[in-house]
Order: sequence, then C-alpha cells, then structure tokens
Amino acid sequence: MSRLPPRPDLEWSTDGTPEDRRMGDIYFSRQSGLEEARSVFLKGCGLPDRWAGKNAFTIGELGFGTGLNFLAAWQLWRQTRPTAKAWLHFVSFEGFPLDRGDAERALSAWPELEALSGKLLKQWPERALGVQRLVRPGDGVTLTLHTGDIHETLPASRFLADAWFLDGFSPAKNPQMWDKSLWPMVYQRCMGGVCLGTFTVAGFVRRGLTEAGFDVAKAPGFGRKRERLEVRLNEPPERGPDTHGLRSPENRPDKVRIIGAGIAGATLARTFLDRGLDVEVVDAATGPAQAASGNPLALVMPRLDAGDTVQARLLIDAYLRARQFYAGRSGVTETDVLQRPKDAREAERIAKVLADPPLGLENLEAAATGQLHKRALILEPRVLIESLLEGASVIYGERSDLSALDPSVPTILASGQGAQNLLPWLGLTGRLGQVEMAEVNVAAPPSAIASGHYALALGQTRLWGATFESWDGAPPEATEKARAQNMAALETLDPYWRQAAKSAPVTSRAGARATTPDRLPLIGAVPDEAAAREIFDGVRHGQTIEADAPLVDGLFLSGGFGSRGFTWAPWAGEILAAQILSEPAPATVSALEAVSPMRLILRALKRGG
Repeated sequence: MSRLPPRPDLEWSTDGTPEDRRMGDIYFSRQSGLEEARSVFLKGCGLPDRWAGKNAFTIGELGFGTGLNFLAAWQLWRQTRPTAKAWLHFVSFEGFPLDRGDAERALSAWPELEALSGKLLKQWPERALGVQRLVRPGDGVTLTLHTGDIHETLPASRFLADAWFLDGFSPAKNPQMWDKSLWPMVYQRCMGGVCLGTFTVAGFVRRGLTEAGFDVAKAPGFGRKRERLEVRLNEPPERGPDTHGLRSPENRPDKVRIIGAGIAGATLARTFLDRGLDVEVVDAATGPAQAASGNPLALVMPRLDAGDTVQARLLIDAYLRARQFYAGRSGVTETDVLQRPKDAREAERIAKVLADPPLGLENLEAAATGQLHKRALILEPRVLIESLLEGASVIYGERSDLSALDPSVPTILASGQGAQNLLPWLGLTGRLGQVEMAEVNVAAPPSAIASGHYALALGQTRLWGATFESWDGAPPEATEKARAQNMAALETLDPYWRQAAKSAPVTSRAGARATTPDRLPLIGAVPDEAAAREIFDGVRHGQTIEADAPLVDGLFLSGGFGSRGFTWAPWAGEILAAQILSEPAPATVSALEAVSPMRLILRALKRGG
C-alpha cells in the first residue's frame, strides 16, 4: 500500500462538473452545488444563528472534496462573525485528496467565492497522509485537514464539534464513509447541543446514527431530493481519562507569558498574537536569538523515514506546517535541497523512501546522487525572529523562575536547555552544534546541499556545518576540532562556492541544542512529577491506570527540538494554541502523546524507574 493518499479518478462533464469514476458520483451539481451546501449544511445546522454570541465555533466534516462546504462556511462567517476576536474552526476528513489544479478547476464554477477560494488554493494542502493546519488570522478561521482512510483518521483526531457536515459520496456508492462504526466516533467528538446536517436519508444511516445516541429527523430536501436529515445531540458524551495531560484549561486566557526569545518563543508569540492574545516574552539574554537560534542562516528541510510510523508522520506534519507558517515572511527564501546519502545505511533509507515516497513529486524526487527536496527553506533567523516578535511585550536581561505562576496567564517554557534548570526531571541533554561562515564577494542564488552536514548559500553569505557534540554545560565556545570537522564536511559536500568560501575569512559559531532521549520534542502541559509518579505508580507493575495526569496549573513546555528547532517550532505553536485555547488539535492523538511531557514519566515507570 502506497504511503501517498490515492487520487480520485476524475472525469469532467461538459458543464464542468467533476465526477469520481471510482465512486460513480459527482462532487456537486454545477447548477446548485453552492446553494445545496448553504441549505443542507449551513441552514441545516442552524447557522449563523448558532454561532451568534460565541467566541469560538467548531464544525466537523466528513468529506472535504473540493472544499466547497468550507468556503461556504467561511463566507458566512465573514458576513456574520460574532466579534472581531471570535474564531471558526473547521475540521475535515478526506481519503482521496484533489490536486490543487483540479480543485481550482472545480471551484471556478463559483465566481462569488473567488476571493476566498483564491486564498484556499494558495495554501492548498499537500498530498500527504497526516494532519495539515491552515490559519487565516484576519478572518479568525482555521482549517484542520485529516488525510487518509476515515476509519484511521477519525479515531485518531482530537476535537469537539458544535456542528457536523456529513458529506461523503452517496451511501449507496461509498458505504464505508457511512458505516455505522463511524457514528460512535462522531458522537464522542460532539459538544452538547450539536447539530448534524446531511443530504441523505438512507435507512442504514438513520439507524446507525440513532443507535449511536443521536436524535434523527427528516427535513425537506433541496432540489431534486425531497428529504434530508437533521440530527441533534442534547447531552455531551462522557470523556475518558486524560493520561497524557492533553486537556485544556477551564478558562480561555487573554494573555500568555513565554520564557525564551529564540525561534521556539518567537513562533509561539506570533501564533498567540495572531489569535488576539496579549503576549509577554522574557529572556535572560540581551536580545533575541542569542542562543542556538542565532546562526546567520538556517535550513528547513524534511526528515523522511522509510517506515510509516507515528514519528515519521509527525515529522512530515511538522515540516509542512513550518513551510506554511514561514511562507512570505521576512528572512525566508525558498530553495531546493540536494540530499546525498552520508553512508551506505542512509543510501538504503533514501532508496526505500523514493520507492514509496510520503510526499508527491511537487515536493520530492530522485536525483542522480540522492534525493531532491523541492520548496525547502533557507531562513535568516535574526530577521525572521525579530519580525515574529513584533507586537509582543519583550523583556530582555531577566531570568525567570517558576515561583509565581499565575494559572490565568499560562507560562510556556521555550528556553531550550534552560528548561532543564527549571525542571530537572526532564532529562534534557545539551548538544553542541558549530557552524562555519564566510562572506564572499560574489552574490549567489539560494542553494543547499545536505549529507549529514549541510552547506548553504544566500546572497554573499556562505554557511556550513553543523557538528553534533556532547556538551558539559559550560558556555558554548567554538573549537578548532569542530572547525576541522566542518571543513572536512565542506570538502565532501563540494558546493560550487567551496573554494571562494575557503579563500574568505571564516568565522565560527557554537550553540547548545536541547535534545530528548527519543529525539522527539516536548510539547504540551507540564505534569506535576511527584503527583504523577504516585498516581501512576502501578504502571511499574504492568497495571493500566485510568486517571487524569496531574498538571502544574498554568505551565506548558515547547522544547527539546535538537537540531530541528526551526522545523518543530511552528507545529509546536499550533499544538499549544489548540490546547491552551480549546481549539481542535492539529495532530493525531498518538502524535500528541508522543510529544507530551507526561510521556517521560510514564515511560520511566514502565521501565521500573
């Protein structure tokens, strides 16, 4: 089975209506598709009346298709948004995603949506299994798209909906999208008072929804369909135990406090500023990007594994989110990266990746000496970080502790290895990374080569490295040993500008990167370690403990990024915004648990520690 989601088998009618021949069904009627969306889903779910006066409203959808229902909801939200700070969250599931060009062709039928469809198409989700998040701060809208088999993606999702659009292909032609096993999972992802709208009145759909606990009623249909369903749920379902501390605070805050002004802190600041919160950033340094984030250039490229694991997918999700987040910002330049295998083992891994790629040809293709990552990014960290911090209240030269936490103002530790000093049980290990830099006389277009180390060119700047060495905790200092390693790597990488860089004055810079034992970051609420060990002590003896993880009220963590801070940071920002502000999670439950700080305690207990 391919790691890429399958494409629909499209056929276009003479009037421009798209049909999936595999299903034998059309996506919408060109004559009435938009009006049907408005009648069956928007009006059928009581919109816009049901979001009046609310600060947030979440819609779940089965069957993203062309995005027409999302655009109709977005347009209505624009016209009737309750307040300038209210947010609409749209969570959709798709098994056969359309390519951008096909979506553009389909949506051209609706000129009145052109302003919004153009924005969606510009950020059209990539062809990849996993979860992708689009954010439109100006309108207060997020789109979270889960791509893959619905029987895998729906149970892996984490959110609560105020309304549901059930819009798969016809139940007679696509029964698995309407299988009764889905309705209990939809039920578990409902708020009290939820409304569900759908065009079908198929008997097995009605019975399945009723058995799952919904109140089902027929209503007048639209167009040729005499009837449709309106579905209600008055009482919210009971929630299961929260062993990894994924729950949200009871009250939505108006302000957050962030410790750290590197890329982790700056990305968090921009994410929460875009959500309309006040943001305070505190850093012990004299300015931004003074630690590991302070190199003149940085590279954002994907880490692609040969296996289709939770870790492999979340690495792709993080990379795609980073690319969306950084696009168009100051200090960001798109480029291709030629990745050559550094040894036989990596050559084998790259060959396996190319044989079954997790990203399409628009992002990845084979090269004569490895693989080519298209549309990767070269960043100028100082320029980027300063722009991300604009609008935040930033305090430099102040050391922080945890003695005066205010639960009403969440504090997020984004201080790299500094988090270890505040929470010693994290077990973060610092790794020194040194790069070499040179300014040459000739400007060059952006280019990047990677093979264990990497070499970057942007304008007149050349940068190469980086080492990954053990660290004793002393202030990071460049060494001749590390420079020799980087110079040897430069010879192996052999960029076209190698001789010019060696002829120019070369300077070095070293920084410490915080790493975790499993090389996955720490993103989420901070547990009360002592209480957690007591509550979950039975895990040491193989017991399953059904309990909520005890949390330090108001304390969160974004760190342990290792050498991939610029890739992890935007994804971490969205995860924490979702948790702190009670938004739909932009990741699967297994991914959230894989990066949760609570995992460290549970893992230690399982190992008898």
